[in-house]
Amino acid sequence: MLTLQKKICLLGDFAVGKTSLVRRFIYNRFDDKYISTIGVKVSRKTVAIPRANDIVNLTIMLWDLAGSEEFSHMRASYLRGAAGAVLVCDMTRAETLENLQVYIDDLVQLTPNAHFVLAANKNDLLAQHQVSPHEIEQFAKKYNISYRLTSAKTGEEVDTLFRYMGNMLVK
Repeated sequence: MLTLQKKICLLGDFAVGKTSLVRRFIYNRFDDKYISTIGVKVSRKTVAIPRANDIVNLTIMLWDLAGSEEFSHMRASYLRGAAGAVLVCDMTRAETLENLQVYIDDLVQLTPNAHFVLAANKNDLLAQHQVSPHEIEQFAKKYNISYRLTSAKTGEEVDTLFRYMGNMLVK
């Protein structure tokens, strides 16, 4: 049995739900009190990922980066060494999808072989959506990345999202 450790960064604007996605994945909890991340918070979880005729114990190191312009000058040092990134947008705020371009460019510049997956978060707030699933799909196609419509609040697709990323990293 192989054991690996990979660094994954969560990237996106402030209040898109990066910390809530991490908390849901790691602890299966949700808290709707908003606490802004300052700098970076690192969490870890080990998951068993099937590969060929074996199982890989993958320790996912989740780097939850502040989604604020104040920290953009420090972003490069946090991104260094990342095997991949979960790009997070908020389906109730259209600009958060458009702004992901900056995060993609930053990571590709530092780590050209990094893997990406898109989490279109807050899918449970249907009445407030400013971004349609079709627009999410078009964005994902443009950058050739997979996406999931997630809800950190309900847990919808959260585990699937991180396990998909894990599978990409061990293949």
